Amino acid sequence: MLHSKFSPACFYPEYHYHKSFTTVQVSRHITKIGYYCSQFSTSSLNSSPESPIKYRWIDGVERLELYEPGGYHPVLIDELLHNRYRILDKLGYGGYSTIWLARDETLKCYVAVKIGISNPSDSHAPAVSHVNACTALPSILDAFDIHGPNGTHTCYTLTPAQGSLKEASFSRLFPTQVARALAAKLATAVAFVHSRGFVHGDLHLRNLLVRLPSSFEELSIKEFREKFGEPDMVPIARVDEKPLTPNVPAQAIVPLYLGKKAQEFTLDDAHGLILSDFGEAFSSATEQRLGRHCKIPLAKRAPEAFFEPDEPLSYPSDIWSLGAAIWEILGMKFIFSESESQDEIVAEQIDNGAIPRQPTDDREIWPCLENAFEEFVQKYRRRREAAGKFEEKETQAILDLMRSMLKFRPKERLSIDEVLNSEWMVKWALPQLEQGQHAVI
Repeated sequence: MLHSKFSPACFYPEYHYHKSFTTVQVSRHITKIGYYCSQFSTSSLNSSPESPIKYRWIDGVERLELYEPGGYHPVLIDELLHNRYRILDKLGYGGYSTIWLARDETLKCYVAVKIGISNPSDSHAPAVSHVNACTALPSILDAFDIHGPNGTHTCYTLTPAQGSLKEASFSRLFPTQVARALAAKLATAVAFVHSRGFVHGDLHLRNLLVRLPSSFEELSIKEFREKFGEPDMVPIARVDEKPLTPNVPAQAIVPLYLGKKAQEFTLDDAHGLILSDFGEAFSSATEQRLGRHCKIPLAKRAPEAFFEPDEPLSYPSDIWSLGAAIWEILGMKFIFSESESQDEIVAEQIDNGAIPRQPTDDREIWPCLENAFEEFVQKYRRRREAAGKFEEKETQAILDLMRSMLKFRPKERLSIDEVLNSEWMVKWALPQLEQGQHAVI
């Protein structure tokens, strides 16, 4: 029986990635010195709120200050969980969990073990029982609790994934046929979620994972180590140089990327797309989620979350984020800048045509949708002939779909069924996905 206090639907947290990885074997983060500062009560650690514990900064790992009562569980490499799961490496982390690659010593297979914080928010109620009967959504294999210095943690085991589309596509392009199939697979997954009455609430490429090939299961632990190396462990140290408490692990582990680069993706990979991390999912019929509580990255956030923060979100906010995700799958550069402030993101939304224009005398104008597609998608594809580019008729169909998904007013956006029935989906994307399905069969 699944536990109700921690969301089994938050399947895979964000897979954080190293921007300069060159091979699978060396795709980990580089350590940088800085510090972490706890924003939470640390009274149980003999430290007052006025003097929070600070840790030396380690790039690419979870927030170290969350290793405290109510937070993360300190995990050790080679630790055996539930008398069954041998920890091999870290795959990723999110605000509510860490996720680890483990060997199931009972079934002799690899699994991903998601270990939740010990005091999750009530807002992260389970949604998986309503939405996990779809090949594009991961299924829970096992559920159990573990006890540690920071409390009791609910754990779930899942089939491991090779990583996120964000990791795979950094400075790289998916081949056109793969990009079409990925977009179609994502749209069908969103359609399934919406058909069950749920809004995903956190659609972006970090939450789009790809299943590992079946050949991965054939690796022995020795062969796994030879291929991917030993865990990348960095000592944790406090800024005040005091000893670590038992709440914190002695070493931080940089996540391992098991995947491949975008240009190496095939239609089989597209068919293995997984829509993950339902930590922000909610039922629009029974739960109200206000715009101000939207946690999706700013650049992927629908404008109503900015302009009407006290109004409830619903399916149209997913449609906006889906449109943004499809754009990012097709091109090299995102339609909106990912390093800007909220005001600058809104300005870009105005410039690309989704929001009615206002005077812009005091700032640089972001390119309109057509120019943005040429600048951020087609130009990069011409430079990489192997990736392929989109011909004129298909480009027009893509732009028509983007305009209809990125409408300023939520009620004017397409429904997910209308997205699937759009010209581009019907003539280009869905047929490409079907071709990949036949190849898998």
